[in-house]
Amino acid sequence: MRLLIMGAPGAGKGTQAERIAERYGIPAISTGDIFRDNIARQTPLGREVQAILAAGDYVPDVVTEAIVENRLHQDDCRDGWLLDGFPRTPHQVGALDNHLRDSGERIDGVVSLVVDEEKLVHRLLGRAQEEGRSDDNELIIRNRMRVYAQETAPLLATYRSRGLLIEVDGSGEIDEVTEGVFAAIDDATRA
Repeated sequence: MRLLIMGAPGAGKGTQAERIAERYGIPAISTGDIFRDNIARQTPLGREVQAILAAGDYVPDVVTEAIVENRLHQDDCRDGWLLDGFPRTPHQVGALDNHLRDSGERIDGVVSLVVDEEKLVHRLLGRAQEEGRSDDNELIIRNRMRVYAQETAPLLATYRSRGLLIEVDGSGEIDEVTEGVFAAIDDATRA
């Protein structure tokens, strides 16, 4: 099974991605985790990404696309994967489409976690305090929401037109959202 999970920052993508990966036996690939690992190790990529994220911007397409392409060629992705945080732009959709075409694969579904923006801001501010994330102050969070709305949200229309969009209410408790995600994926992939 090959899935994408989308949603604004703070929608719960990472939590739900882990649960989806476990249930369906596929690796959850988070571009954010890859970037944070590089930042922690202070690699050249990590230093570049750290400056970009500190400004509340997204990493350039070519950098993200190369990292994802490399990851999808690893052995554990042979039977499927879940991408969390990719694609985020039309250019990245094209890069993923090219990968799928070249490898003879297809996407089975695109899970979109839908949550009200004010609830997301509240969640992220709480997470920033709990985890000491310096990249999660209110100004940066609101900028990330703006960037998401401008650059990423329109991708949902693309996947909707392809019949792949699986919208799930992400505003409930974590376990409730998980149940909704599993039911929606099962329904969509049976059709």
